[in-house]
Amino acid sequence: MGEPLYSPEYVEGAHSVIRSQLLPRLRRGGDELAADDVAPLLSAVKGHQMAKAALEAAVLDADLRAAGVSMASRLGGVRSRVAAGVSVGISASIEELLETVAGHVESGYLRIKLKVEPGWDLEPVQAVREHFGSGLALQVDANGAYTLADAPHLSKLDAFGLLLVEQPLRDDDISGHAALARKMSTPICLDESITSVAIALDAIERGACAVVNIKAGRVGGYLEAKALHDACFERGVPVWCGGMLETGIGRAANVALASLPGFTLPGDTSASDRYFRRDITEPFVLVSGHLAVPDGPGLGVTPDLQAIDEVTTFKEEIIWQTI
Repeated sequence: MGEPLYSPEYVEGAHSVIRSQLLPRLRRGGDELAADDVAPLLSAVKGHQMAKAALEAAVLDADLRAAGVSMASRLGGVRSRVAAGVSVGISASIEELLETVAGHVESGYLRIKLKVEPGWDLEPVQAVREHFGSGLALQVDANGAYTLADAPHLSKLDAFGLLLVEQPLRDDDISGHAALARKMSTPICLDESITSVAIALDAIERGACAVVNIKAGRVGGYLEAKALHDACFERGVPVWCGGMLETGIGRAANVALASLPGFTLPGDTSASDRYFRRDITEPFVLVSGHLAVPDGPGLGVTPDLQAIDEVTTFKEEIIWQTI
């Protein structure tokens, strides 16, 4: 994002840390730098997971394009298409919400996620459930808007047959999520709390979550995201792929990740036209509720250089010199 409001990272900060801290360390990998080398080389730098993920994804894409291997194959994907869900923000009214959801259902999305917050939760969820029926796969996302004191209120969501409640409490409140999970029958899913495999396993073992939302940027890259998937898969914990308003470049990587076997729930892998009039790759198109997994080398998509030039506000060229 443009400001550090959703997470500590933001565009100018990511640019700065890549330029001054991450690239100099990455050069130490020499001319034989591979994607598996990126995380170890950058490990001395604390945090900045999204910036690290960007560099790892670039090296991974280059490696795979040179080898003629798709990203889905490299990660261990087993599907040629993935089920797509869509996220719906806070609406001005119940009527507007129902109209928005109806449009997504008509487009073929297989799961609807409603953003909720204090004052906008039970009534809109009930309205959507009653209007669209029990057959609609429905979940909610609070982005940490509640506290454990709200447990009696949140437990009323159990009546609506939701797939899950995503990140109801603060991202640092693992114990609170564990306590809340004991008070609700709806599965708790963690999102912002999960920044590494170690933290995910701790949360699972403490009963803080029964489902995990995997975002590669949040955990530092697609290789760590695969490791997180593998750890959850071994423990029978379902996962799904979260979204961060990606262009076709990031969406291609997310769709490849979502093709792994443990991704049993539809992710936030909306089609390109959900957010963009014109994407910066060939558009991802929803077909029968699914997006196709690119099978070409690397990310399997081709950047539209003209489209990128039209929206570029700043460009910096750094000459690569290995150390």
